[in-house]
Amino acid sequence: MRTIKHWTPRYIGNRLRILAYERRHPELPWLTPRMVSTLASWLKPDDVGLEWGSGRSTIWFAGKVKSLTSVEHDESWHQGISSQLQQRGISNVDYKYCSDESAYVSVAESIPQESLDFCLVDGIARDRCAVAAVSRLKPGGILIIDNCNWFLPSQSKSPNSQRAVQNSNGASNDLWPQFMELTEDWRCVWTSSGVTDTAFWVKPPHEVSSGNHHRQ
Repeated sequence: MRTIKHWTPRYIGNRLRILAYERRHPELPWLTPRMVSTLASWLKPDDVGLEWGSGRSTIWFAGKVKSLTSVEHDESWHQGISSQLQQRGISNVDYKYCSDESAYVSVAESIPQESLDFCLVDGIARDRCAVAAVSRLKPGGILIIDNCNWFLPSQSKSPNSQRAVQNSNGASNDLWPQFMELTEDWRCVWTSSGVTDTAFWVKPPHEVSSGNHHRQ
């Protein structure tokens, strides 16, 4: 359940800064500014990616990488983004509409193992999608989760941040511990705007057995 206790002077200031940032950069994804900057330098023209949850990120990724599979569960939103892709002549996006949650998550099954350079989880069933993405990423590939502080433990000051992973009766369910176990040895870069958080995990080479975790 969302609360209003986070409406502190610091939060209001952070929120105003984010609103100003978004007005100045209407073409950028709704991720933290630091994450957008990091991804802009990380992504390469030959990269292949997958995203669950479409929007500004779809068009932005399409302009930076070789190909993108994008999955959306909301029909009206899918129609709107489809129109934008068509108007802009963007042809390197395989844009899928899946209203059923299981079909939505199962898009990963059509993607070969260790074939993706990146994956963004920013829609429904984020726990299931995050777990499904792990085996699809190449060593060195990155798994991006938006609003990660809602589901995973951190010391973030953003609203509704979790201090511990809860069970299925809480704010997050039993697949998040599985995700944490699967990515235990992955390097994590966690960014926060004080309003929202976005993190990415880097899949290590097969022979690497320990990683570095950096969380705010």
